[in-house]
Amino acid sequence: MKFTMIHENYNVADLQRSLAFYEKALGLTEKRRKTAPDGSFIIVYVGNEESDFELELTWLKDHPQNYNLGECEFHLAFRTDDFEAAHKKHEEMGCICFENHAMGIYFIQDPDGYWLEIVPTRK
Repeated sequence: MKFTMIHENYNVADLQRSLAFYEKALGLTEKRRKTAPDGSFIIVYVGNEESDFELELTWLKDHPQNYNLGECEFHLAFRTDDFEAAHKKHEEMGCICFENHAMGIYFIQDPDGYWLEIVPTRK
């Protein structure tokens, strides 16, 4: 029996703001969307050409409060082929929330507080 990871879900407060962030910060674009007939939710799957894996962004109409993310001990990781350029871009965006120089990685934070790890390609 085999299993293939296909997506991870993040609930978001402002779908347009999140879509803009993920496109600018990580080059993820909308692949498809589902909208509830009654308008109670919108689900947008974002991804890129580097992988079949997708991030599912879910907006819920009747969820006005911020999402409780606990201590942000979970995260989604992205490998980049140009770590220096990525770091510069994220520094300019002001979204770097933690750096671990000893491990050679850093984290960015999306508009809802989710942490995303940025890892260099290792040889």
